[in-house]
Amino acid sequence: MNCIFCEIKDYILENELAFAILDKFPVNKGHMLFIPKRHVKDFFDITKEERQAIFELIDEAKNLLDEKYSPDGYNIGVNCGQVSGQTVMHVHVHLIPRYIGDTKCPKGGVRGVIPDKMKY
Repeated sequence: MNCIFCEIKDYILENELAFAILDKFPVNKGHMLFIPKRHVKDFFDITKEERQAIFELIDEAKNLLDEKYSPDGYNIGVNCGQVSGQTVMHVHVHLIPRYIGDTKCPKGGVRGVIPDKMKY
């Protein structure tokens, strides 16, 4: 099995079960990924402990990003399966800092994964 996430050793943050890295193709400055150390494809298949470990790192990262970039908001998201847009088949949670003016109209937020349904 060749998994780019399983080969990463240079973490920004880590705990026993998960780690955090900067996204190589960031949507905004500070865009981070949170990844369980155990190779597992789908978010719904991680353990309760892995889920908790990921969200503990997200809390730590938010504090770091608040200090470094002072974003105006955040999106948190997970793609589960190819049809949702998952391209690396190892669970990863996105934390995307948001900034006033980074999009013309942010209303709808994560609903933008289906652009015609974003505005309501």
